[in-house]
Amino acid sequence: MSDGIMSKAATMEIPISSNGVSGTINEDETLEQDLQQVMVSGPNLNETSIVSGGYGGTTEGIIPTSSLKEAQTLSCNLPKPLLIAPSPSAACRIANHDGDAGSMSQPSSHSSLTSEEMSRGLAVEKFDMVKKWGINTYKCTKQLISERFGRGSRTVDLELETQIELLRDTKRKYEGVLQLARALTAHFYNLVQTQRALGDAFSDLSQKSPELQEEFGYNAETQKLLCKNGETLLGAVNFFVSSINTLINKTMEDTLMTVKQYETARLEYDAYRADLEELSLGPRDAATLCRIEVAQQNFQAHRIKYEKLRGDVTIKLRFLQENKVKVMHKQLLLFHNAISSYFAGNQQQLEASLQQFNIKLSSAGSDKPSWLEEQ
Repeated sequence: MSDGIMSKAATMEIPISSNGVSGTINEDETLEQDLQQVMVSGPNLNETSIVSGGYGGTTEGIIPTSSLKEAQTLSCNLPKPLLIAPSPSAACRIANHDGDAGSMSQPSSHSSLTSEEMSRGLAVEKFDMVKKWGINTYKCTKQLISERFGRGSRTVDLELETQIELLRDTKRKYEGVLQLARALTAHFYNLVQTQRALGDAFSDLSQKSPELQEEFGYNAETQKLLCKNGETLLGAVNFFVSSINTLINKTMEDTLMTVKQYETARLEYDAYRADLEELSLGPRDAATLCRIEVAQQNFQAHRIKYEKLRGDVTIKLRFLQENKVKVMHKQLLLFHNAISSYFAGNQQQLEASLQQFNIKLSSAGSDKPSWLEEQ
């Protein structure tokens, strides 16, 4: 009996209320129904309470979830903050700014790479130029030494070489004439200055010596006339010197510069020709054939350059000869007429000679600038 009572007591569910007092049988049935409802439909959060304290706590620490739901509903019903979307123009400016920033960062690295590549390319180009210059200098020096010692052959154009040698000889002789004409100009200038000073002295003495006034006066007028004619002759000689100087130091010198280029091209042409002939006499393996092909290309290039400069020299020599004859004919005629008229005392003929060649004399002191121009 007692055992049945103990087993029944062990299987009984004793509900505990919030204040620790056991409930009635009705409460037991209600709890059982609630448990069955939870098992079937799940917990009802609207009626669930959250206990802040442990067992034995008061009802003041219990927060019903229905109040939390109401708070969430109120927060949802509150007005949301206004979001302002950027205008299309502002968006474009922002996108362009970002794109510019990216493009500026990319070209910076790209420009650094480009500068490095450019510097490297310039260095390689300079190295190639120095290499070609060294090879060309070596070949030309070798050819020149071979020609000097009679071991190598050289290309000779007899007619052109004769004309070039005649030009150089003519230039040397004209330089001698120019030097003598400058010396004559300097001496004659001193003579004119002496005649002017002597005429001034005679004029002064004619005023201070009454007994010799007529004689001093004649000599003073003669020296002044000689001084005037001397200045006219001096202008003609100066024009002669200037024309000869232009012919020698500009026209002839320009032709001789082309002649020097022609001679250099001739030396390079013979140097590469000798190099090609030397390679042609060697073995004909693959490497030698490649070198022969390169030597053939260099030889053709220098042959074209040599022939072009030879034609230029021929044309310039012909034009120089025509110009020289024309200029010297005019200048020699002027020099002869001026000298003969001066020493013959023919002042009108002397002035006519200058007018014939459009020579204008500079007045005394015209070379010196005025005090207003010096300011």
